[in-house]
Amino acid sequence: MVHVYNCHPFASQHIVAAEQEPGLVCCGGGALFVVSAGGCKIEAYNLQQEGCPLICRFSSMGSVLSIRHSAVGDYLVTIEEKNKATYLRAYTNWRYQAAEKTRVGVRLLGHLLRGSSFRGTPKEQMEIIEIPLFEPPLCMACCSLTGDLLVGCAKSLVIFSLKRQTLNEQLSVLDFERVLILHIQGWSPSQVALCAGYVALQTELEVLVVKLIPCQKSSQAAEEHALLPEDIMTETSLDEDTEMTKDGFSPLHEQEDFFVFPKHQEMLGNDAQECGISLVLEWTGMEAESRRDMSVVYVLFRRFAPDFFQGCSVEETHLHSLQLHPMFTGKQEEASISKRGEPTCMFVFFSLPNTGYLYSLKNTVEMVSTYQYPEKAHQAVLSDQFLYVITRNALQCFTVRCSAVAARVDDPYIDTTMKACPPITMEVCALRIQLFIGLKVVCQDGNHIILLTAADVDSKEETERPARKNTSRKTSVCKTTEPADSGHGWNLYVISSVSTLQLYREIMEYSKRYEQSSPLSQSCIHLLSEGHLLLRTALLNLQDCDSAEKAQLQEAFQESCAHLGDCFSRFDKKDCHLALPYYKMSGLTVTDVIKRNMSMSSVSNGYGKGFIFFLKHSIYEETMEELSKDMADKVLDIFSVAESAQLPHVVSSPSMVNADPDSAMTHLKQLEISGTPSITLSLCTASLALRKGDLQIYRQQMDCHAEMLQVYGFIEEPKLLLHGRGKAVLPTILAQHLRDTQEGLLVAAVVALHENSKIRLEEADLLFQELCKDGVEAESSPQLLVDFWEALLVASSHESIIQELLFRLTSVYIDRITRRDRSGVKALKTAEDLMNSCSHYGMLYPWVSILTPVQFNITHDHQEDLHKLQSLLCGPTLEVSSILPLLEQLSDSDGTGLSVHMLCATKLGQHERSIVRLLDRCPQAIISYANHELQNEKLPLWWQKLFPEVCDRIRKIGNDTVLLSALKETLVVASKELNPLEFLDLLPDDGTAHFFLPHLLECSQ
Repeated sequence: MVHVYNCHPFASQHIVAAEQEPGLVCCGGGALFVVSAGGCKIEAYNLQQEGCPLICRFSSMGSVLSIRHSAVGDYLVTIEEKNKATYLRAYTNWRYQAAEKTRVGVRLLGHLLRGSSFRGTPKEQMEIIEIPLFEPPLCMACCSLTGDLLVGCAKSLVIFSLKRQTLNEQLSVLDFERVLILHIQGWSPSQVALCAGYVALQTELEVLVVKLIPCQKSSQAAEEHALLPEDIMTETSLDEDTEMTKDGFSPLHEQEDFFVFPKHQEMLGNDAQECGISLVLEWTGMEAESRRDMSVVYVLFRRFAPDFFQGCSVEETHLHSLQLHPMFTGKQEEASISKRGEPTCMFVFFSLPNTGYLYSLKNTVEMVSTYQYPEKAHQAVLSDQFLYVITRNALQCFTVRCSAVAARVDDPYIDTTMKACPPITMEVCALRIQLFIGLKVVCQDGNHIILLTAADVDSKEETERPARKNTSRKTSVCKTTEPADSGHGWNLYVISSVSTLQLYREIMEYSKRYEQSSPLSQSCIHLLSEGHLLLRTALLNLQDCDSAEKAQLQEAFQESCAHLGDCFSRFDKKDCHLALPYYKMSGLTVTDVIKRNMSMSSVSNGYGKGFIFFLKHSIYEETMEELSKDMADKVLDIFSVAESAQLPHVVSSPSMVNADPDSAMTHLKQLEISGTPSITLSLCTASLALRKGDLQIYRQQMDCHAEMLQVYGFIEEPKLLLHGRGKAVLPTILAQHLRDTQEGLLVAAVVALHENSKIRLEEADLLFQELCKDGVEAESSPQLLVDFWEALLVASSHESIIQELLFRLTSVYIDRITRRDRSGVKALKTAEDLMNSCSHYGMLYPWVSILTPVQFNITHDHQEDLHKLQSLLCGPTLEVSSILPLLEQLSDSDGTGLSVHMLCATKLGQHERSIVRLLDRCPQAIISYANHELQNEKLPLWWQKLFPEVCDRIRKIGNDTVLLSALKETLVVASKELNPLEFLDLLPDDGTAHFFLPHLLECSQ
């Protein structure tokens, strides 16, 4: 059952002073168009001015059967009848008829008047454009975004593109071009709609929505959309009728003794192409070559079976009020109707006598709402905010869910902990049922609703029913009827709707009645949600609002969010979590929310789960403001009753820094007594003891658990060590104390936080830099930070983190070795510790130890940094190419720099260059280097590079002991690897025979 409220969405109503009884009515562009009951006179009234004064009056060329207005182009289009023939005509520049005796031009579509009438000064005149068709028009529709025209005929749909033709520098006129024909086989539309490429059409009991989209050229697409000649299609349809007759299934119009009713059917998205309705495209415009690659995408198909229900007979069960409705959002600058922007959402509405259906077509095709009317509906009009429905004697104003759909398309944060919106599936309601007598027509333009009433509705309904078989009765305006008898009256009303803010405030007052009687009632939530959606709709379309109105709407929107947050905060049901996003959207501080719920809790029993959920998540967030002492103590009292297990996390929050430590300790002790002590509870108590300056309680709590278990406690509550996120990381008093007393536990805890994704590497860097900024180390990489990097390198398994840490550590080691000044702060791990515990640190090569012996004349700290750097270069992970720019600051003039440069060159495969440098700088390490490095594929370098280099130096220097020893070792290796002839070729011509002979004999054996 639909909720019916007694709100007042209508502000005022005026009676239009029409001279004759209206037969047809339509509106648009701020104007009301009335066709007299005779059908040949059209009057235009100004809806924007008080009293709706007459703009102009002009005659049509025939009896008007149907009329539509297009806001784009500001033209009228009519289906007219004259001499038993049906015509389609467009009336442009109709506003010029306000001046008396204004010229009227009549021309055919595409034939512009270029004769003497347009020479000289341009003439201001109305034009009537004849639009020829192969078939009589049944219905038509205008695109609200482009002004294009869609005409429905018995076997086809014809699309005309609106164009502005320039005649000279001072004059341009509107014209139409027939660009596309959609041939339909066996389907005659009774009503059509067109908007942004979507085409909707309906018959008695069926609705089809398709979209025209560009497609890639392919033979398959060409076959699928190939055009059948008209005569072939006609013959095919006749053959089908013949076959049906043979099988006993004649068309319904030939069967007078029984009816065959189809079953209910709904096909959405791709499934709609199985509906059995064939659409074939035929391009006819001048731009056919460039627009040929188009295809039809089936979007929705709905079929209804006639039924007896709610006093509606089978004959009365038929569809009406087909409408495509686009919706834009404030982010789209092209949302004005003069620009052809793509709408955010597209909706289609159609209605049976007792039920209306609203579907969303973009992104996901789905049913948004169904509307159950309390009585038979004659017509309905959809707008952004409301659905207006007329029955025999009432105008009904229903809410819609268009803004709920658009909000979710426009904002990806909807339905998260950040933002919320009432659900699309929320039941609709009727805000108002306004009584009228004999309602016939409803139409809407902006904030105006136009109603046509006549007292003889009963008699006319009986006369209209037979006419529906031959004329289009599903258009947004009713058909031409005979003038009313003199005894019956008629009225044409213009109803103005109230402003969004005024209606919202009335809804808020209305909801307070339910809140006073039952704070947790669904009606209260429902009304608040309806008011919220009204404001959302207004905020999605702000093009016509001034800055003051925008500010008022935004303020009301935040107020609405606060009221919804209050409602959901009292809930103990599944929707209680919505209190969090609504309160966030309200702009209220946490202190404000607490005060609001404190006042509500005095009325109800305690605090609701929604409020506790909001408070818990808000306190855990780093961006929350600091609470005052009173508020912080109140939060402790709330959680001690509602969720005492959360107290350690609440106390650790940065927003609770002003809480009384004694009060917090009391709550924690009660928690400890009531249950088993936890690691986090002990750490939290220790932190509070530090705030109080009680080191005895601090040591007692820290001694309760081993350091490894304490690390798990920090993982469970990182705020015990740091507050803030991003670039605003601050260490807690506990972290500062651990820095001075247990730096190993501090480093291990931060490593654990990083590995459990509780903190990022950059945040950890900031934490240690803040901890050490007042220490003796003035450098940018204090020792505690380096200790963290080394510990994280041991623990991490992420390749990107490993390479980043290797680069940072290498940079620090090189910088320290180069500057040779240290603060004396001892590292947590020595080079040997890292070699034994971390696979990225390798054991030092033997030749490296020769280059830089332990007794080398440098300090112990620099010896450690050097060994760590050498160990990284000896390890398997460091990419040497990434640190080459760092080596520029490290000179190779001593053994320290030489060892690093040699390790890098060797890892880069520069062995020959390294051999030369070693022989020049430290020949005593050459054999150790060769034994370690010249293996496998590098083995030939013994005799190809090392042997000739050693021989050259002996010739220059003489019998140097180190070089002779290196020569002997080289000959030993060569004698084992070469055959005698190769070894003999290797020997120098100026060598001493007795020196080389033993090695030649060894090679021969």
